Amino acid sequence: MNKLDVDVAVIGTGTAGMTAYRAAKAQGARVVVIESGHYGTTCARVGCMPSKLLIAAAEAAHAMRHAAPFGVHAGEVRIDGPAVMARVRSERDRFVGFVLEGVEAMPEEDRLRGHARFTGPHTLVVDDHTEVQAARIVIATGSAPLRLPELENVGPGIVTSDDVFYWDDLPRSVAIIGTGVIGLELGQALHRLGVRVKLFARGGSIAHITDPEVLRAAGRVLNEELDIQFQSKVVGAVQEGNEVALRVSDALGKENTERFQYVLMAAGRIPNVHDIGLEHSGLERSEDGIPLFDTRTMQCGTSHIFIAGDANNERPLLHDAADHGKIAGDNAGRYPDVRPGLRRAPIAVAFTEPNIATLGASYRSLCEGGQRKFAVGSVSFANQGRSRVMLQNKGVLRVYAEYGSRRFLGAEMIAPRGEHLAHTLSWACQMRMTVDQMLEMPFYHPVIEEGVRTALRDLAACLAKGESEIDAADSEPGT
Repeated sequence: MNKLDVDVAVIGTGTAGMTAYRAAKAQGARVVVIESGHYGTTCARVGCMPSKLLIAAAEAAHAMRHAAPFGVHAGEVRIDGPAVMARVRSERDRFVGFVLEGVEAMPEEDRLRGHARFTGPHTLVVDDHTEVQAARIVIATGSAPLRLPELENVGPGIVTSDDVFYWDDLPRSVAIIGTGVIGLELGQALHRLGVRVKLFARGGSIAHITDPEVLRAAGRVLNEELDIQFQSKVVGAVQEGNEVALRVSDALGKENTERFQYVLMAAGRIPNVHDIGLEHSGLERSEDGIPLFDTRTMQCGTSHIFIAGDANNERPLLHDAADHGKIAGDNAGRYPDVRPGLRRAPIAVAFTEPNIATLGASYRSLCEGGQRKFAVGSVSFANQGRSRVMLQNKGVLRVYAEYGSRRFLGAEMIAPRGEHLAHTLSWACQMRMTVDQMLEMPFYHPVIEEGVRTALRDLAACLAKGESEIDAADSEPGT
């Protein structure tokens, strides 16, 4: 067996792993990256980029079908499934190619192919060919689609989101299990491309929404277009020829069987940390098997091991994976000088229409500990000017701020062009701006952002009302 001695070993070549590699190299460390699967990030190969290609095709079809209210008549819309999927795969391969160029630019001696497993706190064995002795280690093993036990070993009709982007044609029908970001994005896109789609959710959640008012609005808006069955439990499935007979029970326990060409498992992703020998690493782990780590430094306990990206399951999004990787790589490269790195304001977007977005502190996190201690402002987009002009006047935005300081804390929304609203608000959140400072910023007319101003004005009024009530309570006799 070959033996290799390095300063830093990085397991994984996704966004977090490649960023960690570059950061550790910049610190002057001797670094090796280890990869057992395909080179290329989840985002480029089977995630955010190919899904947006499918969504772009769906948006084109939807725009043509719904042009009549503008006085524009496009005629019959024809969906060429093979052409749609050919463009998805071609452009996906182009994005992956850019990633591969980055990997191939690395010195050959810095790359190892094979599955890495811990055999000790400082030792990794790669397949059966190389033993790596590493002074520090970065775990950046990514994630994989969650597979449901009820759907295991059924047949070729059971797929995950990773499989969708290898299709040669659009299917006739798809059942989607899960109403998270992946399920909703793919479900709406396939529906708009003429596929019969039905979504099933075990509970009542939608994407990453935690605000009950936004959740209710999202349910109403999405159910106008999509067939979503909440409070549904998958009981089992049988492959019958080229279809899957899916058995589902509803909230009352009544079972029903429906047939689909594919059943797509989109109930989330799980970190790839369960087959890398962590029991030999000496790390303390949570109940789900993920090493305990500091979100500011990515350090596992007080050890020489760091964990980044989807593998730590903190914020499994590309931009956060890149930040994780930079922090982990910097600290692994200069260990034992471990320092907190830059953590940006949280932001997450589901590219449904309308977009679903959350940023800063979530409603749920702000409510932790009992009584609500923050003000809420809101706006409906039903009558918002620019939204009505575009016939996209659906959804709601809710914004949060702290009493006393009047600091903006976060927001949740289902809104037209929400991806852009979320960026504007996340910048304000990271800059720790007050609601008053935000209202001093320019707002053009007519733009959707004017809805943000309306919500902030409502928030300012709620802050003033709450603070006056607090002042009145403080001035009561005997207090």
